[in-house]
Amino acid sequence: MRFTLRQLEIFVAIAQSGSASRAAERLALSQSATSTALAELERAYSQVLFDRVGKTLRLNDTGQWLLGRATELLDRAQELEDTLSTQSAVGPLRLGASLTIGNYLATLFVADFLKQHPASRVQLAVHNSTDIVGAVARFELDLGLVEGEVQHPDVVAEPWLHDELVVFAAPDHPLAGKTRVSRAELLACDWILREPGSGTRATLDHAFGSERQQLRVRLELEHTEAIKRAVEAGLGLGCISRLALRDAFRRGSLVPLPVQGLDLGRAFYLVRHQNKYVTGGLATLIEHIRAFTGDATSTDDIALAPVA
Repeated sequence: MRFTLRQLEIFVAIAQSGSASRAAERLALSQSATSTALAELERAYSQVLFDRVGKTLRLNDTGQWLLGRATELLDRAQELEDTLSTQSAVGPLRLGASLTIGNYLATLFVADFLKQHPASRVQLAVHNSTDIVGAVARFELDLGLVEGEVQHPDVVAEPWLHDELVVFAAPDHPLAGKTRVSRAELLACDWILREPGSGTRATLDHAFGSERQQLRVRLELEHTEAIKRAVEAGLGLGCISRLALRDAFRRGSLVPLPVQGLDLGRAFYLVRHQNKYVTGGLATLIEHIRAFTGDATSTDDIALAPVA
C-alpha cells in the first residue's frame, strides 16, 4: 500500500480542523511533519485533496470522498487495536449531546456506562443541536443525541424519546394562576429564550409559526439553568423542556402556564453519519443508552432523583 494509517489520521485531522497547524496541535505533531505527511499522501496517488485558500485547507470533491472512507478505516483499526489490547475496553468513543440531553440525561447514562465498562473511554461534548449535527456530519463525533427535527443529507436520525416543552413563569407573573392562557396573551409578554440553532428554539418557533416574528424576545441565553434564573427574577416567560423543570415546579419557584393551541411536543434523536462504521464499542454504547431509559417512550417516564 502507498498510504499509512498515520497519513490517513493526519488527513482526517486536517479535514476536520481546516488547517495543518491546528491538526498538528491536535495530534501533538510538528506542523512540518503534518504538512509533509499530507504532501506524501497526495503525491503517492497524484491527487490533490484540498483546495488551498490562503492558510485554510478546504476539502475538494476527491477529499470529501476520501474523508468518510478514511474515517471508517481508522475506526476499524482502532476497534482492532482495542480488541487486541483488552477484551473489556470499549472506546475511545466521541459522544455529543444537545444541552437539555447533555445536562439532564447524558451524564447519567455515560456514568453508568463507564461503571459497567471501567476500562473504556468516552468523550462527551455538549452544544446546541445544530452544532452537534454538524460535528456528526464532519465525522468529529461518533454519535449525537439531539432535540427536534434533524435535516442534514449526510446524517441518519433514529427516534429515541418523546419530549415536551413547557411555557413557564415566576409565581408572581400576571399570567400565573390562570386556568387558560391564549397565544395573544403570550405574544404580549417579554420572553427569555434559547438561542437560534438550538432544538428548543426551533420547536417553539415552529409552534408559533408566522407569529414567531411577534415574540418579544428580551434575552437569549444558551443554558437552561440561566433561563430559569432569569424567569425566576421576573424578566419574562420561558419555554424549555419539562425534563429541566421538574424540580423547580416541585419547589414552586416556577409555575407552568396552561397554554391553549400551542403544540410543543418534539422528539429526541440518536444521530450518526450515514457512512459511519458502527464499531462494536459504538453499538454497545447505543444499546446501553436505549437500555438505560428502558421502556420509557417519553422523558416524563424517566425516574430522576430530585435536586434540592
